[in-house]
Amino acid sequence: MRHNHGYRKLGRTSSHRAALLKNLTIAIVKAGKIETTLPKAKELRGYVEKLITRARKGDFNAHKFVFAHLQDKEATNMLVTEIAPKYATRNGGYTRIIKTRVRKGDAAEMAYIELVAQ
Repeated sequence: MRHNHGYRKLGRTSSHRAALLKNLTIAIVKAGKIETTLPKAKELRGYVEKLITRARKGDFNAHKFVFAHLQDKEATNMLVTEIAPKYATRNGGYTRIIKTRVRKGDAAEMAYIELVAQ
C-alpha cells in the first residue's frame, strides 16, 4: 500500500523525474501556461509554488536557490524579477490546473497548468 507517499513517480527514474520537473517549470515560467498530463501537472504544482515562494524575497539567496533548481538564467531572472513580485501579497495558490481532454492514443487525461494572474 502507498498510504501517505510523498510524490508521484511518473514512470521515471529519480534523475529523469527531476529533469522533467525542471524542464516543465522552465516552460511554465517562460510561457505562463502549458498543457501536460494531469499527474505531471499535479506534481509540477508543488514544485513551481515552492520556487515562487522562495523567489518572492528577491534577494541574492533567492536567485541562487531558483537557479540551483532551474539551471536556466533567463527563466531564473524572469521568475525572480517579473513573476514572483506579482504574488508578493498572495499566500500560495500561484498556479491553476484546468482539465482539458483525454489524449487520443493512450487515453491520458490532459490538463493546462497556468500561473494565476494577479
